[in-house]
Amino acid sequence: MEPAQVAIIGSGLIGRSWAMVFASGGFKVKLYDIAQQQLTSALENIRKQVKELEESGFLKGALSAEQQLALISICTDLKAAVEGATFIQECTPENLELKKKIFGQLDLIVDDNVILSSSTSCLLPSKLFTGLKHVKQCIVSHPVNPPYFVPLVEIVPHPETDPSTTERTYSLMKKIGQSPVKLNREIEGFVLNRLQYAVISEAWRLVGEGVISPTDLDLVMSDGLGLRYAFIGPLETMHLNAEDLFQEDLLFDFLGDRGISNYCERYRDGMRLVLNTFGPVPEFSGEIEQKINQAMSEKIPVVPKVLDARRKWRDECLAGLSKLKKQMKSD
Repeated sequence: MEPAQVAIIGSGLIGRSWAMVFASGGFKVKLYDIAQQQLTSALENIRKQVKELEESGFLKGALSAEQQLALISICTDLKAAVEGATFIQECTPENLELKKKIFGQLDLIVDDNVILSSSTSCLLPSKLFTGLKHVKQCIVSHPVNPPYFVPLVEIVPHPETDPSTTERTYSLMKKIGQSPVKLNREIEGFVLNRLQYAVISEAWRLVGEGVISPTDLDLVMSDGLGLRYAFIGPLETMHLNAEDLFQEDLLFDFLGDRGISNYCERYRDGMRLVLNTFGPVPEFSGEIEQKINQAMSEKIPVVPKVLDARRKWRDECLAGLSKLKKQMKSD
């Protein structure tokens, strides 16, 4: 039976990673870009990565590296790239006009069954898809960089997106081994970036106010919160910590475990007290920017070879953690 086909629009870092993810799930992939040389380079990069992943034991899916690579082809003709595709994932630069132009072109050549999906990390579906003939088939599938190693995908509908489009996208992401989450409505920054920016904002303030150094701030996350949040989120953390705390209560046997309610009862005043000391949104410029830039550049010099080596180490760590999470998976 012929495998289902997807089209990836854009062969940059995200597009290449998406191509690898879909191929690992057994899908035929057509990778589109406007320049042949860019596509040739992208395919070489994918081949190198897939081979290295197989050698290190981190290759996703049941197929061998060669079998996965055989599923990926390249194309400089947009109409030919999407022909036969049931799902199209756009991965062009984060530029509203460029993305609208691409979706305008796709809107003219696709049928009523294909899903048009964008990898945008911050552009709202209502800004991307409004006015398209196939708007009911349009959706945002926002991955985390790099999608091959970090499985979360935020599925964000346009106000006119058909519910079946959301469900089909969710099922597809599950099928290829990603971890999709459904947003009930669009919101600036979606969810991941809203949480991320809240952390970055407070990190910036703490460094700027001289409370902690930039390198120690990162250690608080990597060897503290990050370890915990790699397996459970903030709400479950509250729930589990409440149980531990409540077991110390002499009334535990009588009242039973009240989870989040108990946590809030004990800590809501303290949390509000701390949160009320947070300052305004930082400008992310000036002296604090220079201080953080200097600290990060001393730790990891801004040299392509050094940065690439560090990114490769990061990806290996993510691959190892992903493998561990699968082994320890619990519903």
